[in-house]
Amino acid sequence: MKRLLIKNKILLLVAFSFMINSAKSQTDIDGIMMEKNGFCVGPMYGHSSWKNYWEGTLKGKNLNLGTVSASMFNIMGNYGITNKLNVMFGLPYIKTKASAGQLKGLKGIQDLSLWVKWKTFSKKMGSGRLSLIGLAGFSLPASDYTADFLPMSIGLESKNLALRAMADYQRDKWFATASATYIRRSNIKLDRTSYYTTEIHYTNEVKMPDAASFNIRLGYRNNGIIVEAVADNWTTLGGFDITRNNMPFASNKMNATRVGFNFKYPMKFHPQLAIVGNIMTTVAGRNVGQSTGFNAGIFYVFDLSPKKKTDSGKTKK
Repeated sequence: MKRLLIKNKILLLVAFSFMINSAKSQTDIDGIMMEKNGFCVGPMYGHSSWKNYWEGTLKGKNLNLGTVSASMFNIMGNYGITNKLNVMFGLPYIKTKASAGQLKGLKGIQDLSLWVKWKTFSKKMGSGRLSLIGLAGFSLPASDYTADFLPMSIGLESKNLALRAMADYQRDKWFATASATYIRRSNIKLDRTSYYTTEIHYTNEVKMPDAASFNIRLGYRNNGIIVEAVADNWTTLGGFDITRNNMPFASNKMNATRVGFNFKYPMKFHPQLAIVGNIMTTVAGRNVGQSTGFNAGIFYVFDLSPKKKTDSGKTKK
């Protein structure tokens, strides 16, 4: 039976998620920073599914699988060490499912991700402000899941190091953000002594190709409200196509271009509380499912500034 790939870029690519504070929204992929001593944390739920897929450049479907879907429950957080230096984390739980056939879905905790985000430059230019931001991220499996059961696997099992450069320009209430990311991926090990790609390999170790990601965002940003259009691309720098009438493999070339929109809205009755969400759809790909998905979450910002004593002996922030 042919098994197809579901692609989840949940933490390191975490293109799919938000972290916010009372007046701004900040993630590993946008141009906003958390203020010093602010700690934003909250849960997110996401769901994606596909029927059609690309096997190499050939697009089709498999009635033995029906609709392949993945659900995500994610805990995310962001802490402002300074106004220009943030640290972030994400830890998702993934559950996969196929609506037809005999393949049983898998579930479990996927990868723990950590990011450091540093605003290196900010200057008024023309009638707007240009900011340059650098990021470094690392992720590793947080449970003993397998990458050798695609498309039901919840992840690809490699340890990943990511470096990202970002430029953000805001003029009045309107902004544009562009970023480029390089992802270095470690080799993985399978629970078998040999495997076939384009040739036979008598080992359990699989060399994972590195990857690159590009992201563009255009939108409105004012008084804590954010609405933006998004386009992103994920390109595997190597790998091979799914072979005909065969199952996908962890080191396949997996390329995808997606478009969609994000939003963030702070609660007027309690501005430290905000809801976020996005919708994304795949418009082009290679060895991936043509998925459409959404994410929604609610986040709260805690002020962790040290408390100070007043002359009367009372404490204050």
